[in-house]
Amino acid sequence: MTEDTPLPFDLPAVHRKKITVDFNGGNQSSNAGLLLLREAERKRGVCQRLAAAIPDHRDPDRILHTMHEMLMARASAIACGYEDANDLDRLRHDPLMKLAVGRCPETGDPLASQPTISRMENSPSKTDAARAALAMVDQFCASVTPGEVEMFDIDDSFCAAHGGQQLAFWNAHHDERGFANMHIYHVGSGAPVAVILRPARTPRGTEVRTVIKHVTKLLRERWPNTRIVWRGDAHYGRVEAMEWIEENGDSDYIFGLPGNPVLDKQVAAVADNLIIHHAKSSQEKVRTYTSFRYQASTWTRPRKVVARLECSLQPDLGGTTTNGMRQEVDIRYVVTSLKGSAQHLYEDEYCQRGQMENLIKLHKAQMASDRMSCHSATANQVRLVLHTAAYWLMLSVREAIPETDPLAKAEFNTLRERLIKIGARVIERLARIRIQLPTSCPEGELFRTIALGLAPSG
Repeated sequence: MTEDTPLPFDLPAVHRKKITVDFNGGNQSSNAGLLLLREAERKRGVCQRLAAAIPDHRDPDRILHTMHEMLMARASAIACGYEDANDLDRLRHDPLMKLAVGRCPETGDPLASQPTISRMENSPSKTDAARAALAMVDQFCASVTPGEVEMFDIDDSFCAAHGGQQLAFWNAHHDERGFANMHIYHVGSGAPVAVILRPARTPRGTEVRTVIKHVTKLLRERWPNTRIVWRGDAHYGRVEAMEWIEENGDSDYIFGLPGNPVLDKQVAAVADNLIIHHAKSSQEKVRTYTSFRYQASTWTRPRKVVARLECSLQPDLGGTTTNGMRQEVDIRYVVTSLKGSAQHLYEDEYCQRGQMENLIKLHKAQMASDRMSCHSATANQVRLVLHTAAYWLMLSVREAIPETDPLAKAEFNTLRERLIKIGARVIERLARIRIQLPTSCPEGELFRTIALGLAPSG
């Protein structure tokens, strides 16, 4: 890093007072929130767990940057909004980044550069990448206290490919090549369980069954007394997955089910009654629910299906009515092994999966996990794990915010703007490191509360 200091310069005066700008403000950082991320890592041990899972094949006598230091620097940079490894070329000299990794801010050596970080991402084998993904499941189980019943959402999200990445697949809906990464989240806490790199196509039944089987077995090893419920849209309502869940007890499911003429015939009488009720009612929309047993031609047994029917007025594009509007009935189906009324299962159990989209947005958009520019599919899977580690750090910071504070339910972008992107002056002395935050810091009291809440007692 160059020691040259730019010359001071002047700007137009304010109230006849000259403005002079120089670069003699001392060692400073624009990411004071790294202190919070450091305490979150000390409490959760996310990067430490990853470092133990990924073997380091380098010569021990030549190692300048440990696996934990590189993982912590990369995950912390992602949490701060620096999603590219190229950013580490500048951040390696940041005093608070060095402090977060465990080095002294001024006398400590610079952190790993971009080439070193890129080699770290590309060096793991497929087995190592699987161990890293397994470490994230361990992280979840160690961080969440289970109840008698726990529900998990499973879904996928499209990410465009920008080059010749392995596993990139053409998706006609999005009209481009990319991935459809599979996300699994815990409903009660919003914590990530697993994120899996996969091609941009609808998952096959055997693929859904394999993922659910392996994750369920891992959860049962750690939570033997907890009943697991799987929830997903129609892409995941595959007969292979449902049969495996039914044959291996202590699990349930609730999945979307695509409609077909046989299902529509089952609810035809209910739909006719709903149309009559809507015609007599002054309400804009009228809903009803029903449930019945149904067995598709590829199923070996009948299963419980819940139907939600909604009647409303829609524009008559064919011009067959005098007022330009006609009644339409929208029908949605759900297949489940859960007990309860049709309305409860659809409204209170299935429809709540909409929160899954918000969690994917936090991971994909706000933690930038769609930045999978490595050629190797294994390296891109490792990147997904690193972005998941950054998600855990930000989630831990948010969980430390008092429930009465408006930021307790804020998105990660908001937390980054309010708590991470704060300027700080760093002064390293012989026996103490002093960090000075701005006197005018808007969230100063909350920053102090979070830091002390995450820090170990005593």
